[in-house]
Order: sequence, then structure tokens, then C-alpha cells
Amino acid sequence: MNTYDFGLFVIGAGSGGVRASRIAAAYGAKVAVAEEYRLGGTCVIRGCVPKKLMMYASQFGMALEDSKGFGWRVSEASHKWESLIRTKDAEVTRLEQVYGQLLGKGGVEVIKGRATIAGPHEVRVNDVSFTAKHILVATGATPEIPEIPGAELMVTSNEVLAMERAPERVAIVGGGYIACEFAGIFKGLGSKVWMVHRGSRLLRGFDEQVREHIGDELAANDIQMRLASTVAAIERTRDGYLVYLGSGEILEVDLVMAATGRRPNTGSLGLERVGVQVDARGAIPVDSYSRTACDHVYAVGDVTNRLNLTPVAIHEGHAFADTVFGNTPRQTDHRDVPFAVFSQPQVAAVGLTEEEACAKHGGVNVYSSVFRPMRAALSGRNERVLVKLIADAENGRILGAHIVAPDAAEIIQGIAIALKAGATKADFDATLGVHPSAAEEFVTLRNARYSTSPRS
Repeated sequence: MNTYDFGLFVIGAGSGGVRASRIAAAYGAKVAVAEEYRLGGTCVIRGCVPKKLMMYASQFGMALEDSKGFGWRVSEASHKWESLIRTKDAEVTRLEQVYGQLLGKGGVEVIKGRATIAGPHEVRVNDVSFTAKHILVATGATPEIPEIPGAELMVTSNEVLAMERAPERVAIVGGGYIACEFAGIFKGLGSKVWMVHRGSRLLRGFDEQVREHIGDELAANDIQMRLASTVAAIERTRDGYLVYLGSGEILEVDLVMAATGRRPNTGSLGLERVGVQVDARGAIPVDSYSRTACDHVYAVGDVTNRLNLTPVAIHEGHAFADTVFGNTPRQTDHRDVPFAVFSQPQVAAVGLTEEEACAKHGGVNVYSSVFRPMRAALSGRNERVLVKLIADAENGRILGAHIVAPDAAEIIQGIAIALKAGATKADFDATLGVHPSAAEEFVTLRNARYSTSPRS
């Protein structure tokens, strides 16, 4: 029989790779994980966790402003960016240490360095070869920078999280998750913000009514929107940067951030050595069990570009370990996965958009409500909440739920359980609401707009 150094060798110690490592080791496999940067991957080190901590920080300024309408008298406040970065870094380091402890207690060997695939059962790290019965690629994704003159002057979310001082003026190029989230962060921490996006609406792929609503909300928060706009070039000046737009407008800023998407991190991995060809985006094609074209090589998480969310990567990693080492074949269901954009206000959804529902089901009933949240009655802030349900016209089953509101992410989790359980509009109608709350609107929606085709 062939013998190997490890039963499983994982490349990448992010969310998916760490979960797969720990579960496989718990089944008795000898496991190693190689990581060239820091344990925890994008989510812990330079994604979900630090970004949300910065989002929290940015909300206090708005809360201080709003408090005046509730009778508070607050003296002039100021923010120290360097203090935020220091405490944020300390928390990230703590979490990284937790990951290391979990792997150590689980019996997983951690190897520092960049790993490449040398053969169907061989991995090289720091010029040292290791053999493994199975190889799992979990290297995640990395930010893209658009190809424009002066692109080298742009920063990405990676660099922003490590900046030593706050910029006074920021141009964010892009209109997706990251662009919307950092627009709120910078604005809340005192920067003047421009969003430059080539599309006519933000958040491509989201429900069209949601896209329109969040654009209006960000603009109402004094974020300068430049939609249907392109960046022609970027130029460094003595005091900052000039951003030349295709319209002829020139923005003078201190920072230009690229938030135009992420691509799977597959460069120079050696996948071609085992007959695995990536797609046009650089993603690794896999089957429903995360297996690549090479029987012994698997991939999970953002590197596969299936559904790029941390909980999905974790589930895929767990399902892989159950299948290969636990003798319990299991797939990840990518349907009806809830997700949120931590913009200000937040956007959250689960299930189909109105456009998708119309295309797939024909007749649908659409229920939506736009209203002023209670806290705005005294704060005076110009903000509106959007709550939306989409139901199958034939059987009433809820096909999609969408909300734009403060704490939308907290609300959508419970709604996702209902969708997964097959809840109908009648079930929502029979549920009593928590009053007064924005969430109760989901069970009080009454007037339907019947649609047989996508919105124009």
C-alpha cells in the first residue's frame, strides 16, 4: 500500500480550510495545513471581522448626532483613527491565536509558507516536499484592481485596514458589497466620500427595488454618487490624487480605493500539474462534493467562486471532511442562503429577487413597504426602511425576502429559517409581530403587487 506523510494536506488556513482540517483530524486523519500569511484567512484577518469592527466605530458619530433629538447634549467629539486601528489589530491578533489553539488542540500541524501542488499526492512548502492522500485547496480570493492609467496608486480593502491615518477625501471605485460598506465606514469617521460606479445602480445582482433604495439612502447620507461613471485615469499630486472621470469631472482626493471585485487566489498554485484547469475568472471547477478534475484534489470556499460567503466556506469544508473522512457523503446546499451588506443602512436578503422569481415561477405576488423608522421621528434623520416579500402566486410559498434597514443582518437570519422550512405568506400572516419594530413589517404586509414579468 502507498504511504503518505499526511491523510490530508490543506492549502490555506481560512474559514473553510480550518474547518475542514479540524473535522478531518477529529475523524482520525493526520492533517497538515499550510498558510503563507496569517491564520484565519480573509474573514478574520482582513475581511468580515475587522471591517465590521470599523463599521461599529463609524456609527458612533451618527448616533451622537441623532442623540440631540432625544434630549442629549453632547460636547464636540473627535475620533482618533490610530486608536481604532490599534484596538482592531489587537482583536484580530487575539482571534488568530484562537485559530492556532484550535488547530493545535485538534492535532493539526500548521506549516508556515506558500504551498504549491507538485503532483496528485505531493505538495511543496518552502522547498520541502510533503505527500498526502488528499489535497484540499482553500486559498480564498484576492482584491482586483481595474486596468486604468494610474491604477498602481489605488489601494484595496487590504491596505485600508492597515492605514495609519484617516483620509479627509476618498474616492471609492466600485458599487458592490465592499464599496458600499467602506463608503459608510469612511463617511461615518468623518471623510468626504465619492462612489464612482460604472453601473446605473449599486449592488449588481440584487433585487432591483433594493438596488434603487440603497442608492437613495447612501445619497441621503451625503455620500457623493457618481453612477454610470468610469475612471479614465488617476494622477498623483503634491497633496493627494486627481481622479479623472469619463464625464470630464475631476475629483481631488487623499485616497483612491479599488472595490471592483475579488478573484479566486489560484495563481502559481500548480493546479495544471494535476490536470485541473481554472475557469475564465480563475476559479477551480468542482462537483457537488467539492472534488476537482483530479480525484484526490478538492477545493472549497471563495477559490471555487460558487457562493462567496464565510458560512458557506465553513459548511463546504465540513461537508468535505464528512464525505472523505467521515464516511458520510454530504453536499452543501447553496439555495436560500441569507446574506448581508454591512452598509449604512444595511442590506440583507434570502432567496430570490423579484426578477429571478418572475423568470423562474411566472406568477408571483410581491409585497413591499417603505417607511420612516421610529427613531427618525426624533432624530430628524432622512432615512427610510424597505421591507419586501416575494411569494409564489400559486401556493403562497415565500420565494424571497429583502430588507434595507439598520440591523437588517440580525433580522434576516430568522426569516431565512422560515424560508428554509418552506413557509408561506399565510404562515407569515398568522405570526404576530414584535411591536414596535422594523422586523414586524414582515408579518404585517398586506397589499400585493402581482407580477408576471420582471420589473422594467
